[in-house]
Amino acid sequence: MTYPPPDTLASQLAACARGDDRAFAKLYRATSPHLYAQLLRIVRQEAAAQDCLQQVYLRVWQAAGRYDASRAQPMTWLSTLARNAGIDWLRRQRPQAPDSEALIEALPSEDDIEHASDIAGQADSLNACLDELTPQQRQALELAYFEGMTHHELAQQLTAPLGTVKSWVRRGLERLKSCMTRFA
Repeated sequence: MTYPPPDTLASQLAACARGDDRAFAKLYRATSPHLYAQLLRIVRQEAAAQDCLQQVYLRVWQAAGRYDASRAQPMTWLSTLARNAGIDWLRRQRPQAPDSEALIEALPSEDDIEHASDIAGQADSLNACLDELTPQQRQALELAYFEGMTHHELAQQLTAPLGTVKSWVRRGLERLKSCMTRFA
């Protein structure tokens, strides 16, 4: 998915911070398809993804002045807002699922997302790290991160014992982190 260069997005965010509604509209048109797709992967419901997207852009309008280009690329910052909105929605929907909190905590943090942004230009390195994971670890991590599945849902989807799935996720994250630090 293509969107304007980071300096254009940063300028639009700065204009939003000054209350420029035309810059906000441009930012929305340029970035909302990507953020909506990200939210849809997390919440897996169109209406919920649309509600979360609205919350994201409300937050952008309110907090654009707090965006710090030295800490993250604009799309990383926006993706973090979207990810947080999606996770908040999941927490509200499944407060009774004990493993959903553990899985959500196992997802990359804001710092991990910023780090991923720093190495985004090194796609070959990232693919090499993913290739080092076992097929089970890779599939479990992809389902957890992109589909927002809990440990219980992963166990059902992968037809594996719950403890095994938890090990795949934990060890996969450890291996991925270790590998990615070699390329940092």
